[in-house]
Amino acid sequence: MIIGILTDWFRRSNKSERLWLLAKIEFKLRYYENKLGLFWALIKPIMDIAIYYVVFQTIMKQNVPAFASYLFIGLILWNFFVESTTGTVQILNTKKYLYEYSNMNKLEIYVSTLLSNTIGFFFNFIMFLLFYNLLEKDTTYSTIHTLWILPLFINLYILSLATSLILSNIYVIAKDITQIWTVFTSFLFFLSPIFYKLDTFKAALPSFDYINPLAGIIINARKATMEGTYPDFKLFVFDFAYAIALLMFGTFLLNKLGSKAAEKL
Repeated sequence: MIIGILTDWFRRSNKSERLWLLAKIEFKLRYYENKLGLFWALIKPIMDIAIYYVVFQTIMKQNVPAFASYLFIGLILWNFFVESTTGTVQILNTKKYLYEYSNMNKLEIYVSTLLSNTIGFFFNFIMFLLFYNLLEKDTTYSTIHTLWILPLFINLYILSLATSLILSNIYVIAKDITQIWTVFTSFLFFLSPIFYKLDTFKAALPSFDYINPLAGIIINARKATMEGTYPDFKLFVFDFAYAIALLMFGTFLLNKLGSKAAEKL
């Protein structure tokens, strides 16, 4: 069943063009009526950085080197995951016209929506690199290890896609999942090493970086971009396996529940 969904998608023609077109439309619509346009994708993490910097560095004295950049990379990874998952919970309802009145595979709708978020992510990531290398004091410059952000982002993308599939298909039979997910992400935010010193996080929650795949992605992203070292490969493989397993479960739900979405929503 799972292989059937993926095979059907790969056999269709003009996939890349259609996905990219949908992603661009989705991205433009998000900022269409805002005068600052694309810069709103950057303003949100900057505002978050300012708030958490004051709380955790100035008041609580975390004493993390290059703490603004430490926050920056953690927040843009976190925001991609949250925006991708919360924004797709009702996707089978809000974009019903795409799979009912066209030959689009449902999976394409998810992929294109996450691609639109990808544009914003890499815009923010470029801003992070500029900030870290040009404005952050007493740091080493980025190295070739920074390229590890690409496989790490692929891991994050698969995890976000898998979670989106699971949530949106549960929404077909239980609309309360929207409120539950909002509460859960708030809880998970404080159980991720976004603003905590890594040693403090690991001491308080030993092995939690293996339970929470987002924690592992954030930790490895900082190793690659700020420390100029290789990621923790054991953690990297574990997080990828986690994402693939969830993706398989998500496509299973899409086959079982997604096929009846048009009738139930």
